Amino acid sequence: MAGNSKRRGATRNAGSKKGASVGTGGHGRKALEGKGPTPKAEDRPNHKAYKAKQRVERDEAKKPASRPRSTPRDRTSGSLELIVGRNSVLEALRGGIAAHTLHVFNRIDADDRVTEIVSLAVEHGLEVREVPKSSLDTLADGSSHQGVAIEVPPYEYAHPADLLEAPAPVRIIALDGIQDPRNLGAIVRSAAAFGASGVLIPERRAAGMTVAAWKVSAGAATRIPVARATNMVRALEDYKKAGLFVIGLAGDGDVALHESNLLDGPLVIVVGAEGEGLSRLVRETCDQIVSIPIAASTESLNASVAASIALYEASKAAARA
Repeated sequence: MAGNSKRRGATRNAGSKKGASVGTGGHGRKALEGKGPTPKAEDRPNHKAYKAKQRVERDEAKKPASRPRSTPRDRTSGSLELIVGRNSVLEALRGGIAAHTLHVFNRIDADDRVTEIVSLAVEHGLEVREVPKSSLDTLADGSSHQGVAIEVPPYEYAHPADLLEAPAPVRIIALDGIQDPRNLGAIVRSAAAFGASGVLIPERRAAGMTVAAWKVSAGAATRIPVARATNMVRALEDYKKAGLFVIGLAGDGDVALHESNLLDGPLVIVVGAEGEGLSRLVRETCDQIVSIPIAASTESLNASVAASIALYEASKAAARA
């Protein structure tokens, strides 16, 4: 009742007042500072959207890293190239190529070639790595590696004039726009087999000495130079000025290859592109257009086969001279 000072709450302490105390308003404002905007649902640990995001990230992390598939041509732009296959690797090491690393399948069924490959690699001071098949498969990118591969510097092309320095008679095989590196490799192999001085290819729009060409050449690329010409017609004209005859292979040639009277001397044999044959300007630059007689039921010969036949006929003529 009124005036009953003993009732709880009936009296107020001397130091207490109704409402906020002096200076307490700042405490409330400070409590609200630094909170920032409300985080997104996917960033709040207790929210289901956050958990869903975490699951997606874990699933992505488990996937193998995507790697764009390269082709043999792509390898020419790297700091190192690859030679794969037992014959190719062995011939390259026998030729003293400046290799960096030898990769060998760690469970390889070794034969005499593998034994010699490893021995030469150690002798030349190469790093030898025993690797699983999956690593070699990745390095070779689909090429048949037979359990061995070596990393080498990019192929060093010769200058067209360098091919004239070979012992007489000079015989050069020029490729007018061959696109398939396997054809190039096969022609390099035939050129080495039949004693040619070198192979000339265009700098652009043509196959280069890539891993595919190396493999098909079976190491012959270490024994015979391959030169690149910025202008094929100009290079052929320079060869003519140096005293070489230039003959072109074509199905409608003016004379049969074996009847040509130009085979026994300094010679350039020009092989046209697959399907298209000799380009117009190259054809006009040739001293003679020759054909390889074939059965009427066969439309044409593969470029590398035609080149091999021509090189063989030229080597026979040179031997008789």
